[in-house]
Amino acid sequence: MVGVYELSKGDFSVKVTNCGATVTSVVFPDSKGNLGDVVLGYDTIAEYVNGSAYFGALVGRVANRVANARFMLDGKVYHLYANDGKNTLHGGHRGFSKVIWTVKEYVSGGDTPHITLYYHSFDGEQGFPGALDVYVTYELSSPYVLSVRMKATALDKATPVNLAQHTYWNLGGQGSGDVLGNTIQLFASHYTPVDSTLIPTGQVAPVAGTPYDLRAPTAVGAHIRQVSGGSSNGSTIYGYDMNYVVDGDEHALRKVAAVRDGASGRGLELWADQPGVQFYTGNFLKDVKGKDGKVYEEYGALCLETQGFPDAVNHPGFPSQIVRPGQGAYKHDMVFKFSF
Repeated sequence: MVGVYELSKGDFSVKVTNCGATVTSVVFPDSKGNLGDVVLGYDTIAEYVNGSAYFGALVGRVANRVANARFMLDGKVYHLYANDGKNTLHGGHRGFSKVIWTVKEYVSGGDTPHITLYYHSFDGEQGFPGALDVYVTYELSSPYVLSVRMKATALDKATPVNLAQHTYWNLGGQGSGDVLGNTIQLFASHYTPVDSTLIPTGQVAPVAGTPYDLRAPTAVGAHIRQVSGGSSNGSTIYGYDMNYVVDGDEHALRKVAAVRDGASGRGLELWADQPGVQFYTGNFLKDVKGKDGKVYEEYGALCLETQGFPDAVNHPGFPSQIVRPGQGAYKHDMVFKFSF
């Protein structure tokens, strides 16, 4: 059974569907008091099922890319579903963003409106080893604060786990144009450079002196023609699609990013407890029919996906994503603080 569940606290509301544990809308005022929906999405559940942009989705079992759709764990090679050229992206052809989750708890209003969703991932799903129990809770934890809590427990085999929340943000309002004039600040002094297929080289490089240096508030569009986000039909796609190494203790809840839209006065601050964050500027959006008749184009939103490093299963030097039965669960907390 698929539904859409609203959480509301005054003039702040969030809608979630159990199809892909997906955030379908986030509504709060601008500086003039006008309510606006600041996340990209679709009008119907069917479009979420068939869409390829991962709007608002909870992606896994392993978010981001796995090189050549394979990895070795405890001496055994596992072959995954290649859905991004030769690589696996966001868990494969039918990752967690494409499955129906079970609603475990739903409180629409009151002090802490929240919804908890559950998914049982079976052994061998999309090629990954072992059964996995996965929970995500979306909660309006205080006025204009959205908390996301993810937890995954390996039941019978060791497995990589890397969950990410893939909401596309446009603080001016979904479908209001591009986000190139937004200011972005990333609390990250290093990044993981990638090859032409967006697979990390294994290096961890300083952002200083590169167009990836966003440690001071910077217009999203300031250096966008200097960064390549892959290619399409042989031509370079410009834009950010890069994993940053978040400063500080990789397991501590800490400030990751701040975004501000000058026109609306809306702001977003993200805190999380993961080693990395993927900063993506909607480079591949083109003529996407979105909500309320809006059409989304290139740079029509930005994503801030806290995560373990991409392709960590094939890079022993990256923080491990392996979760083992009986040795503690995978946990990932995010806090979005909105302002206007």
